[in-house]
Amino acid sequence: MSTRDVPARIGDLPPIGRPANSALMEAGVTTLAQVATHRRRDLLAMHGVGPRAVDILAAALAEHGLTFAD
Repeated sequence: MSTRDVPARIGDLPPIGRPANSALMEAGVTTLAQVATHRRRDLLAMHGVGPRAVDILAAALAEHGLTFAD
């Protein structure tokens, strides 16, 4: 799947970019609650998910009283 075919936003996730969205979708992650079940370093290991995307996800998790699994 080309990143052009990936939506700009998925589920309740903040806008983190199409490459990161693609990686999360491939892993079956489409909600913040699902993001919270992953460790930060595991997300960073996904091709397309970089430090900026993880920082954006961390801020969104914090807004909802959630954290990464680490």
